[in-house]
Amino acid sequence: MRRWASRSVASLMKILALEFSSDQRSVAVVDDGQVRARAQETAPRANRALVLIETALRASGLEREQVECLAVGLGPGSYTGIRAAIAVTQGWQLARETPTMGISSVECLAAMAQREKILGRVNIVIDAQRNELCLATYEIETSGWREAEPLRLASMDEVRARVDGGETVIGPEVARWFAAGLALFPDAAMLGQLAARRNDFVSGERLGPIYLRETAFVKAAPARVIPSGP
Repeated sequence: MRRWASRSVASLMKILALEFSSDQRSVAVVDDGQVRARAQETAPRANRALVLIETALRASGLEREQVECLAVGLGPGSYTGIRAAIAVTQGWQLARETPTMGISSVECLAAMAQREKILGRVNIVIDAQRNELCLATYEIETSGWREAEPLRLASMDEVRARVDGGETVIGPEVARWFAAGLALFPDAAMLGQLAARRNDFVSGERLGPIYLRETAFVKAAPARVIPSGP
């Protein structure tokens, strides 16, 4: 599917966007499609989400009551960071009934690549742990972008073969694995601008991280009963 700039209900709203899927957490205020303020923290510390939010709101001149839409990056990426952003969004909606919207952090990266004029066939990679990467491929043009290969898990060897073949690879931590990769972090300002082009609002309780592995739970063994002495 190709995304093009268009007017929507959200484009007229004052949007608070949260993107916590990488080590560069950011919050932005977007009003009528334009970025009014942005706050960022690198190598984030715990429980700093509200500090970033207050910093961005203060810089934009908005009060909490004036926020008309919440947009949150769903990853994949830092599970802890994404869950923190979702928790704040859910609590905010519960308290104020503010419309919410979840957006893939990969789509955010595709939009940022277009802005940076990284064009053509672009592979977006995000650390998936266990020596694997989350991989999605986009065809990016000056006028828009489309998904060429959907998001999935890929081995390091597969992505390395693409790099060796001359394909463009971008992502938040790509330089850790591939010297030729281009480091690019998903950003709340772009996330808010993407939200301004859409109107697919959801209830906060339906927001969830994009996580490509099935969650596996191992049931604990029954407690051992030690017989008492005579």
